[in-house]
Amino acid sequence: MNKLSDFTWEIPPEETGASVPVKIYANEKIAKSMTNDRTLKQAGNAAKLPKIVKNLLVMPDGHEGYGFPVGGVAAFDAEDGIISPGVVGYDINCGVRLIKTNLTVKEIKPKIKVLMDSLFKNVPSGVGSRINLGFTQTDLERVGQEGAEYIIKKGFGFESDLERIEENGVLEGADVLKVSEFARKRGVHELGTLGAGNHFLEVQRVDQIFSKEIAAGYGLEKDQVTIMIHSGSRGFGHQVCSDYLRIFSEYQAKNNIVPPDPELCYAFVGTKPADDYLAAMKAAVNFAFTNRQIMTDSIRKSFKQVFEKSPDALGMELLYDVAHNIAKPEEHDVDGKKMKLLVHRKGATRAFGPHHKQIPKIYSDFGQPVIIPGSMGSASYVLAGRAEAMKETFGSSCHGSGRVMSRHQAIRDIPASKTLGDMNDKGIELRVRNKKLISEEAEWAYKNVDDVVQSIEGAKISNIVARLVPLGVAKG
Repeated sequence: MNKLSDFTWEIPPEETGASVPVKIYANEKIAKSMTNDRTLKQAGNAAKLPKIVKNLLVMPDGHEGYGFPVGGVAAFDAEDGIISPGVVGYDINCGVRLIKTNLTVKEIKPKIKVLMDSLFKNVPSGVGSRINLGFTQTDLERVGQEGAEYIIKKGFGFESDLERIEENGVLEGADVLKVSEFARKRGVHELGTLGAGNHFLEVQRVDQIFSKEIAAGYGLEKDQVTIMIHSGSRGFGHQVCSDYLRIFSEYQAKNNIVPPDPELCYAFVGTKPADDYLAAMKAAVNFAFTNRQIMTDSIRKSFKQVFEKSPDALGMELLYDVAHNIAKPEEHDVDGKKMKLLVHRKGATRAFGPHHKQIPKIYSDFGQPVIIPGSMGSASYVLAGRAEAMKETFGSSCHGSGRVMSRHQAIRDIPASKTLGDMNDKGIELRVRNKKLISEEAEWAYKNVDDVVQSIEGAKISNIVARLVPLGVAKG
C-alpha cells in the first residue's frame, strides 16, 4: 500500500495486474490490520473485473468476505458492464434503520426490563425465525414488486416513513417471478423477523453530539432514546444469491469466462442471467425494506404497550433506513464526465452529500443520514454524507465496525462470561436466543467502531453527528 494521506492508501494496478487501483480509507492501524487476512488480496482480484470504473474501494470496516471484501465498493458501466452476486452479497439489502423517540434515559430506565421482554417477544429472532401475521404468497409477490409502500397501506406504519427510507422503500424493476419458488416459500413467514448472526435490535441513548447543527436537523439530542434495527432479506435474499451464483457459474462455463476468483462470478448487463438476477435482487431489496418496516410496527406496538401512549405521542418517527448489500443504477461524475453506473456496495452504505435529489428534502442541507452500527455492547454512530464522497467514493461510506475474528475464533477465545460481565457493568439488558452469539458477536471480535468512524471523517467522506450507546440488546 502506498500512503496518500493519514486516512487514504492505494495499491496501484501494476501491483495487482488490474486496470484500476485499489483505494483504502483507514487510519494506519486499521490499514495494516487488513493485511492479516485476504481483504486486500480479494480487493486486488475484484479490481480485475471487466468494465470496472475508476477505483475498487475498501472502507475502514473492510474484512475478508465471500470472494469480495465486506466493506467494498465497485462501480461498473451500467450499459455494457457486469453484475456479480458475490459482489452484492448473500444477505441482499442487509441494512440499518433508526427510530427516534421523545423519551429520555431517565424515563426509560425503570421500564427497560419489561420493554426488552416485550420487544423480544414481538420481534422474532434467531436462525429460521418465523412469524404468522397472516401473509400469503400474494402478499409476498406484492411486497417484492412494491416494497414498503404496500405494507404501509396494509397498516404497518405511517405514510411519512416512506420518504425516510433509501429509494423510498422500493427499487423499480423487480420481478418476483425471477425468484425461485423455494425462495418465495422461505420468505412468506419471515417477513417481520430479525434473523441471527450480527443482526440485532437495540434500544439506545444518544451519548454524545458532535455536530449540533446536523443533529438538530436530524431531530437528535443528548440523552434521547432511539431504537436501531439491523437486519436484511433473511432466507429469501440468501436463496436468491445461492440460486444465481449457480446460474452465473453455468453461464460463464458456456461462454468461456474465467473470473479472477470463482466466487466473483459475473454476467454482462443485457444478458438473460444478468437481467434476471437484477430483477430478483430488486425483489429481495424490496423484501428487506418491508421486513424492517414490519419490525418497526412491532416495535411501536411494544412501546405503546409498555408506556401506554401512542407511537405519535412517543415521537416514534423514523430517522432513516439505509441498505448496505446492494447493486443500484446511479449517475456519478467520473473525472468530470457524467456516467451511468451500476454501483455495487457490499457492507458499504450510500452516503450522498447535501442537496442531492435522492435524499429527503428535510435533510437536504445536511447530507444523507448514514447509520453505523457497532458490535454487541459497543457504541453505534449517526453520520452525514459529504459532497466529497460524491467524487471520492461514488457517494459511499462504511457500514459498521467490521470483524477482526472469525466466529469460530471468537467462540474459542472470548468466554461468554467476559461479554456478559462487560454488558452487566455497562447496565445493558441482553436478550439472546443462541448463547453462542454472546461470544461470536462480542465487542472484541470486531474493530473499534470509534476508530472506524474517525477514519471515515478523517478521509472527509462523512461527518460524525452523534454517538449512540445501548441500553438493551436483543439478538437471535
